[in-house]
Amino acid sequence: MQTNNRLIDDLTKVASGALSTLAGVKQEIDALVRQRVERLVTSLDLIGREEFEAIKETAANARLGEERLEQRIAELEARVAALEARSKRRKAAPDSES
Repeated sequence: MQTNNRLIDDLTKVASGALSTLAGVKQEIDALVRQRVERLVTSLDLIGREEFEAIKETAANARLGEERLEQRIAELEARVAALEARSKRRKAAPDSES
């Protein structure tokens, strides 16, 4: 019985050592994969999430500004058209009186 217990203890130690080794190997593989991915991202010249969000917000603000300017231009064009129409009517009115 003593031999079986010693055998089981030895197998348990071997299994425990193997699991520890595998955990260490997993950590090393994770670190290597992370380094490779970081190198790839760096070589692709990608931007980070914060930078993307800042650019996205800037673009949205620019779009709003453009819409406001387009509306303002439309209003000014309508004013100019109204003034031109009034001016044409005034010019036409003296001719009809003569």
